[in-house]
Amino acid sequence: MIELNVNGRPHAVDADPATPLLYVLRDHLALNGAKFGCGLGQCGACTVMIDGKAAFSCVTPIAALPGRRITTVEGLGTADNPGLLQQAFIDEQAAQCGYCIAGMIMRAQALLEANPSPDDDEIRRHMMPNLCRCGTHMRILRAVKRAAQTMKVNVTAK
Repeated sequence: MIELNVNGRPHAVDADPATPLLYVLRDHLALNGAKFGCGLGQCGACTVMIDGKAAFSCVTPIAALPGRRITTVEGLGTADNPGLLQQAFIDEQAAQCGYCIAGMIMRAQALLEANPSPDDDEIRRHMMPNLCRCGTHMRILRAVKRAAQTMKVNVTAK
């Protein structure tokens, strides 16, 4: 058994330690936001956050994760109560087919947690590892900027 902390909750997982996190999330924990894209850590559809940093779950063995904090898109909000960044993606209509969006949101979340006021170049550089075949890149960039602006307003209002 391997103990994983996913979205703030402990999970005892009975799987081979070499099993990629993506398979455990989807097959053992029924967290299906992260998608299988390439299986090589090259497309970003499987992106989650590990200790606040974006990571490709398809190439991360669960043996490396006990004691670490794993966050999936499901940990940011729900359909009825989306998180700030999820809402920005909805408002900007940043999803077309939707396959890459969970990974995009997680990569953007990691950026905004590290730097709540990124400029356009920082957003582009940070988001570069994740691919969107539908071509909604400009809407995705607008969604990240919208979320950053909303974060600023929320901090100023406090």
